[in-house]
Amino acid sequence: MTRALVIAVALLAAGEAWAQSYPARPVRFVVGFTPGGGVDINARLLAARMSEYLGQQVVVENKPGAGTNIANEYVAKSTADGYTLLFNSAAFAVNLALYKNPPYALGDFVPVSVFSESVNLLVVSSSLAAKSVRELVALARERPGSLNYSSAGAGTTQHMATELFKLRTGTNIVHVPYKGSAPALTALIAGEVQLSFSNTVAIHQHVRSGRLRALAVAGAKRTDLMPDVPTMQEAGVEGVGVPLWFGLLAPAGTPREVVQLLAANVAKAARSSDLRQKLIEQGADPVGNTPEEFERQLREEVARWQEVVKVSGAKAE
Repeated sequence: MTRALVIAVALLAAGEAWAQSYPARPVRFVVGFTPGGGVDINARLLAARMSEYLGQQVVVENKPGAGTNIANEYVAKSTADGYTLLFNSAAFAVNLALYKNPPYALGDFVPVSVFSESVNLLVVSSSLAAKSVRELVALARERPGSLNYSSAGAGTTQHMATELFKLRTGTNIVHVPYKGSAPALTALIAGEVQLSFSNTVAIHQHVRSGRLRALAVAGAKRTDLMPDVPTMQEAGVEGVGVPLWFGLLAPAGTPREVVQLLAANVAKAARSSDLRQKLIEQGADPVGNTPEEFERQLREEVARWQEVVKVSGAKAE
């Protein structure tokens, strides 16, 4: 056996032994959004269950700002030991397409698994007169630049979905970015802005209470949580489908055995009967895919968003 082969075998054995002892201390899920939004809610659901599975506490640490770039860069530069992980949404793929020089690259991460998927809905303040997409478009065209929309920040799916909506409807609606989904939603409920795209997890209770009015689903089908709300296509607007997922990523170089262990536990959590029911009740679909499947999904989404950014002219404010 050559010296190089001996070293390789020794390193492999050491890596396997190290992975078997993982985790030996608490694990962090870093979230680039403020508490209370859809990403944060999913992260905390998963963290609580992963704490049980891993035998160590899994904590959620919120690092909002810069359209999740602060959190993304922080994790990208963290030690690749499985103790600092990124829990993000489809905004991760959007940012890689929207920002010219983001402080990280797709190659700085290894995808672990998608925990759940949801859809964004076009929602308006209950004080707005528009009760349908058609009425909203008419109002926006009648008063160009007078309506505002909130988002969790530049590069989020809320931002891109509304820019797509503006492009498809020929409307001029002003972007007001906030530092997270929760303040963006609060502004909409308070009537500081008139509309937003937001996921079912975050807004369904507010729609039920009458604080917000849901006009359309930005997806291929209606959501079971709000079956009376039409899809954007049914409402007369084509090409405003925005995929939304919530998933876990690790810094590049994280041991494969650790990534596989984490992915297996994400899948186990997503498919557990009680968590599955909680997700469905919030309008999300459990997933739990493999690292390889998640990586293919990310590469496809980045390419798609690059085309959307080019066509729509969307910019990171």
